[in-house]
Amino acid sequence: MSDTSNQRWLALALLALLILSIIFIAIVPAVTMSMEYHQQKQDLAFRLQRARKIIARKDNVVENMAQIKKQYLAQDYFSTRDTEALASADLQKFIKSAISQAGGQLTSTQVMPQSSDNDDDFKRVIVKVRMSGEMETLRSVLHEIESSTQTMLIDQMDIRPVRGKRNRKTRKIEPSNKLNINFRVTGFMRKKHE
Repeated sequence: MSDTSNQRWLALALLALLILSIIFIAIVPAVTMSMEYHQQKQDLAFRLQRARKIIARKDNVVENMAQIKKQYLAQDYFSTRDTEALASADLQKFIKSAISQAGGQLTSTQVMPQSSDNDDDFKRVIVKVRMSGEMETLRSVLHEIESSTQTMLIDQMDIRPVRGKRNRKTRKIEPSNKLNINFRVTGFMRKKHE
């Protein structure tokens, strides 16, 4: 009896081993795979929900962008002229006005040629300016340029004092407050997209 009892226990052990093997070989991977697919499904559902929310806001965002662009265009940071020649003429007129209001003397203005290889959305309009005046005149001109609505840059500034006149009686050179001033003013205009 012990032999049949041992065989039964051995048969039950083999059956249990077979059942456990089937569980670990087939059922556990299937359950694990099912859990992974469920997690992926949850992630994709969350991403889909987020994408739908973004798409739902699209019209509002486009409308806001159009409004911001309209406000930006209305602020006149750039010249509204169609050609560089007209934009440079406006810039020269503005500079002439600023210098005359400050009590200075405009010697000359010259439009500088522009390279067209930049990829920006604007063109630079550069005017070289020669003027004379006192330090207060220069300060007023620079303030007028700086405080204008249109964006302008000033560079390559060269300030030289004017030599004073010789006094005939004392034969000494009397100091002068006059200055010769050279600088470049750069204004901007939008490129016309074709």
